[in-house]
Amino acid sequence: MGAGGEGVHCVGLCPPEGVEVGKTRTRWPVRTYSRGVSGASGRVLVVDDNKVIRQLIRVNLELEGLEVVTAADGAECLDVVHQVRPDVVTLDVVMPRLDGLTTAGQLRADPRTRDLPLAIVSACTQHEVETGLSVGVDAFLAKPFEPSELVRLVMGLVEGRRAGVGPSRPGPCGGDGGSGAGGPCGPSGSSGGEWAGYGSSSG
Repeated sequence: MGAGGEGVHCVGLCPPEGVEVGKTRTRWPVRTYSRGVSGASGRVLVVDDNKVIRQLIRVNLELEGLEVVTAADGAECLDVVHQVRPDVVTLDVVMPRLDGLTTAGQLRADPRTRDLPLAIVSACTQHEVETGLSVGVDAFLAKPFEPSELVRLVMGLVEGRRAGVGPSRPGPCGGDGGSGAGGPCGPSGSSGGEWAGYGSSSG
């Protein structure tokens, strides 16, 4: 894996590469969900085609005082991101119309969103992590994940953005880019990264 900067987050035990996991596809058209939260400490755009996962992420982040807007795939994300003006975007990888990695690359290529913190919330196979790093993804949260780890990861990105501290980007596990058991990021490879687990393992 190529060398990079330092400080990328990697959370959750990644399943072995090539593990195929089913997921519920969203029917079209899908209305973007947005709920204003009075006194919200930040705004997060959650992008996932699995309605259950969107709901899980939304509820846990709203409980922490964050405002959450959801989109059902990368194309919808790009349609709304400039109106939403989020502090952080979370992206699934495998989605209809436009996948999360391509979406991340397009967000990085746009001067208006090139510094926006991006987190991949997916299976985190070696391919996903390596491609994510190459397009400038800031953090990785592997499914299954614990809601507490989701909150910690997102709040860290929100607080860093509010403090004007841009995330830095190394190997997927925080420093040496090493591989741990179970995938590109495991306990033995997480030097400085954060780790844990949760529910459905969709990519």
